[in-house]
Amino acid sequence: MTTSVIKPDDQLQPRAVGTKVTPKEIKEIEALIEAGVYLSVSDFIRDCVRDKLKAIKVVKIRDVDYDTAKKEVLGYYRSYSEAYDYEVADDLELDYELVCKITDELEVEGRLETI
Repeated sequence: MTTSVIKPDDQLQPRAVGTKVTPKEIKEIEALIEAGVYLSVSDFIRDCVRDKLKAIKVVKIRDVDYDTAKKEVLGYYRSYSEAYDYEVADDLELDYELVCKITDELEVEGRLETI
C-alpha cells in the first residue's frame, strides 16, 4: 500500500508580493490607517488590488463564423428576452460590432424588435 501527502492546491494559497512605494504614498497610506479606514498597509494594498481587478475586465472574443454567431445571438435573446448588445457580446464572447450587425439584421428580418 502506497500513501502520499496531500498538498493543498497552490492556487488556493495566498502569495506574498512585494512592491516599492514612495515615502509620500506611505505617509498617505499610514494616515488612512490612523483614521481607521484600513487596518494595515497590507489591508490597504489588498483592497486596492481587488478594486483594480474589478475595474479591469479582459475581454475574450471567440472566432466563430457569421451564421454560428447569428444563431447564438438569436438564442441568447430567446433565453433572456431583453438585453443590451454589449451584454450579448460579453456573455457570448463575440465581437461587439459583429453582435450589433447581427442584431440589426435580425431586426430587419422581424425576428427581434428594439424596445
